[in-house]
Amino acid sequence: MEWESFVPPLQKIQHPILEKRNITLQLLRIDLIHTHLSGNKWWKLKHNLFEAKKMGYTTLLTFGGAYSNHIRAVAFAGKYFGLSTIGVIRGDEHFALNPVLEFAQEIGMKLLFWSREKYRNKEQFLGELYREFGDFYLLPEGGTNQLALKGCAELWQYIPQETTIVCSAVGTGGTLAGLIVGSSLEKIIWGFPVLKGGAFLYDTICKLLSAYAPSNTFSNWKLWTDYHFGGYAKTNALLIDFIQSFIKQTNIPIEPIYTGKMLFGIFDLIQNELVLSGSKIVALHTGGIFKSEKV
Repeated sequence: MEWESFVPPLQKIQHPILEKRNITLQLLRIDLIHTHLSGNKWWKLKHNLFEAKKMGYTTLLTFGGAYSNHIRAVAFAGKYFGLSTIGVIRGDEHFALNPVLEFAQEIGMKLLFWSREKYRNKEQFLGELYREFGDFYLLPEGGTNQLALKGCAELWQYIPQETTIVCSAVGTGGTLAGLIVGSSLEKIIWGFPVLKGGAFLYDTICKLLSAYAPSNTFSNWKLWTDYHFGGYAKTNALLIDFIQSFIKQTNIPIEPIYTGKMLFGIFDLIQNELVLSGSKIVALHTGGIFKSEKV
């Protein structure tokens, strides 16, 4: 697999505020790993795929929204690993599929469309799925489980030793939790949730950490919850202006759902002097560009 030997490059960001505050900011370009396993998806999926093959499963089943990066990644990974895939999609079916679902279906994923109410209570309907499809390897929505943490912890091998702060956008919390369990305590881990509700995400991440390493207490992480811009996939003119300016200045493509919100948050914290002078920051570029968001 060509992406297993991939070493994500670090790109240093040049900006007057960084120079003024003597802060180094680098983007870890994990978005460049692969077109269809963009960003953090490979690290979240890899050990799950190895486990599914090891245990003799022939089918993967997972959940996601109609524009889910996770759905696209699972569809591709399943085809590559020789596994059938089933995607349970939140919302009603439309005759003309969007590009994400069209791609997933074209490479072999079977799509099931559940109402939003049924989807909210999906755990109650797992028995229905097992009766219909037989045994399958279950991947949670977003791919976040203990094996995903194991994969994301491996991202530390690409982060320079002198780094003081590592940042990531937060969706389901798996990538951030993986960074936390893989870190040494002198490193600071910051998460920037892209959904409303920092309290529930904090609880989710605490449960993931407790299940992964029950004897450890992790106190080197923080969620900055004021940069969701209204919720998942919500934006405003301030965010869009920032993204357009960042792309123009750096020639690095970012999107407004994950990485754009994280970077806005980082620069806002620096501007408000909430980042210590001399800090060396590495921020994860977690991809998503293949969805062709226009900004």
